[in-house]
Amino acid sequence: MNTQLILICLGIMGKGMLGIFTVILVIWGLVALLNRVTGKREER
Repeated sequence: MNTQLILICLGIMGKGMLGIFTVILVIWGLVALLNRVTGKREER
Protein backbone atom coordinates (compact mmCIF):
# COMPACT_ATOMS: atom_id res chain seq x y z
CA MET A 1 0.00 0.00 0.00
CA ASN A 2 1.20 3.47 -0.84
CA THR A 3 0.70 5.49 2.34
CA GLN A 4 1.66 8.77 0.67
CA LEU A 5 -1.14 8.29 -1.86
CA ILE A 6 -3.62 7.47 0.91
CA LEU A 7 -2.73 10.68 2.77
CA ILE A 8 -3.17 12.73 -0.41
CA CYS A 9 -6.57 11.10 -1.03
CA LEU A 10 -7.65 11.78 2.56
CA GLY A 11 -6.77 15.45 2.10
CA ILE A 12 -8.85 15.67 -1.07
CA MET A 13 -11.75 13.84 0.58
CA GLY A 14 -11.59 16.15 3.61
CA LYS A 15 -11.79 19.23 1.38
CA GLY A 16 -14.80 17.76 -0.40
CA MET A 17 -16.59 17.00 2.88
CA LEU A 18 -15.83 20.51 4.14
CA GLY A 19 -17.28 21.95 0.92
CA ILE A 20 -20.47 19.91 1.27
CA PHE A 21 -20.84 20.96 4.91
CA THR A 22 -20.36 24.61 3.93
CA VAL A 23 -23.01 24.42 1.21
CA ILE A 24 -25.48 22.78 3.64
CA LEU A 25 -24.88 25.59 6.16
CA VAL A 26 -25.40 28.27 3.48
CA ILE A 27 -28.67 26.68 2.32
CA TRP A 28 -29.86 26.34 5.93
CA GLY A 29 -29.04 29.99 6.57
CA LEU A 30 -30.91 31.14 3.46
CA VAL A 31 -33.98 29.11 4.41
CA ALA A 32 -33.94 30.57 7.94
CA LEU A 33 -33.59 34.09 6.52
CA LEU A 34 -36.46 33.58 4.08
CA ASN A 35 -38.65 32.23 6.90
CA ARG A 36 -38.00 35.37 8.94
CA VAL A 37 -38.64 37.71 6.02
CA THR A 38 -41.75 36.00 4.66
CA GLY A 39 -43.11 34.56 7.90
CA LYS A 40 -46.62 35.16 9.17
CA ARG A 41 -47.03 38.46 10.96
CA GLU A 42 -49.45 39.09 13.79
CA GLU A 43 -52.12 41.63 13.04
CA ARG A 44 -53.53 43.57 15.98
